[in-house]
Amino acid sequence: MAMRTLRMLSGMAGVAGTLWLGMLASITASQHKLLFNPIRIKEVDRPRSTGHRTRPVVLRCADGTRLCGWFLRPHGLGHYPAVVYFGGRSEEVSWVVRDAENMFPGMAVLVLNYRGYGDSHGEPGEPQLVEDAQVLFDWLAANKHIDAERIAVVGRSLGSGVAIQLAALRRIAALVLLTPFDSLLELAKRRFKTMPISLVLKHRFESVRYAEAVTAPVLVLRASSDRVVPHSHTDLLVARMRTVEMDHTVSASDHMTIPYLPETQTKIAAFLRARFIMMSEENQHESEIYNQ
Repeated sequence: MAMRTLRMLSGMAGVAGTLWLGMLASITASQHKLLFNPIRIKEVDRPRSTGHRTRPVVLRCADGTRLCGWFLRPHGLGHYPAVVYFGGRSEEVSWVVRDAENMFPGMAVLVLNYRGYGDSHGEPGEPQLVEDAQVLFDWLAANKHIDAERIAVVGRSLGSGVAIQLAALRRIAALVLLTPFDSLLELAKRRFKTMPISLVLKHRFESVRYAEAVTAPVLVLRASSDRVVPHSHTDLLVARMRTVEMDHTVSASDHMTIPYLPETQTKIAAFLRARFIMMSEENQHESEIYNQ
């Protein structure tokens, strides 16, 4: 009887071990889709902003990969403050063009799809996305219509991980984070509690490692009901950042709806506009002192 029980338990353990290894192999093989899930279909078929001149752009990255998206600038001549936007998982970014007048009034906007998203070529990965972000920022800073001292960075969810690393690498005017997290690795550990995720996860987006290097003013926007990024993971990130000026929870929002809501878009516009105006006034004051 005892021997039969031992054999049964041994068999059950073997089955459980096989299932566990199978799950681990499945997570390892499918992590690209789990983390990125690139979307090709445009959310908005022919995106236009009523407050901007809109034109398609194609930028080549350091390895030759073509990224496709849009460059928007206000009507008229001048050196404008600007924004570069980084989307979330499964986010095709044409909707940003449609809503740019609400979120980024009077500002130029550069919004390109990640590798493998929309019309962009290539495969997404953390190192590639961060390298591409620097290409986008540098292209914007070199544009003759842009005030290179007043470029803000906006990142949503997965894009917050890209935006924070860019903010640590470049001198930016402001940083806006929608539903940001401390670390994609920690979020994955929370979801797959029994799996050794740290051994297999390639793209970790550990934002907490770069948080203290961010020197620009920061706006954090949380969803009131977020099952993807719990507030505790945002708390851990915010605790490591030294320049958070506003940490706001958007009412009646969830992880998917938050960027489209009027409250979100109004908060972003007000924060960026105030920051850009203040910088312009500071620059004017410094110029007056210099010319005295």
